Amino acid sequence: MKYRISANVIKRLPRYIRQLDVLSAAGVEKISSSELGRQMGFTASQIRQDLNCFGGFGQQGYGYNVKQLREGIAGALGMEKNLNAIIIGAGNFGHALITNFKFEECGAHLLCAFDISPDKVGIKVAGTEVRHVDTLVSFLEENHVDVVVLTLPQSEADSTAELLVRCGVKGIWNFTGVDLDIADESVVVENVHLSDSLLTMGYYLRNGEGKD
Repeated sequence: MKYRISANVIKRLPRYIRQLDVLSAAGVEKISSSELGRQMGFTASQIRQDLNCFGGFGQQGYGYNVKQLREGIAGALGMEKNLNAIIIGAGNFGHALITNFKFEECGAHLLCAFDISPDKVGIKVAGTEVRHVDTLVSFLEENHVDVVVLTLPQSEADSTAELLVRCGVKGIWNFTGVDLDIADESVVVENVHLSDSLLTMGYYLRNGEGKD
């Protein structure tokens, strides 16, 4: 099933997943919109508006079935699709992602990583093989890859992205610090700037404001 949901709601969905996982781990089977809102810092009205995007998960006088709601949101996020992913750039940040990020829990299977450095090519990082970037095109031709994670130098970002698009890749998770501008509207690009959260925090601290 395809969902058409606003960008603001989409950004909140991972928070719902995390909170519902906490509830499941605690043995909670159902929860009201007011209680879920209290736990997440939302109003009950906001909870109902967000979750109504998926149809009738809640029942008046009963609330939400935690397991069913989690499955519905996971479906909207594509977590059941078992996306194939690769990483290009096995340096410090790429290495950290391979070692610490739980791809499987987000519905993605990390196939391998690519790098150009002789001291990285041929090794395994947390069980993930690092291949030479010269073999990237042939790998993409022989394997279905949904998402490419870019953790390479900024100078290589645009040319690598263009190559990926030519090879038919439809999802790029970009940590290079360069905002990729892909003309092909069928390609989904998520430009991630880790500094944004810290700079936002700096603003609130500098101005003595609480965050709304």
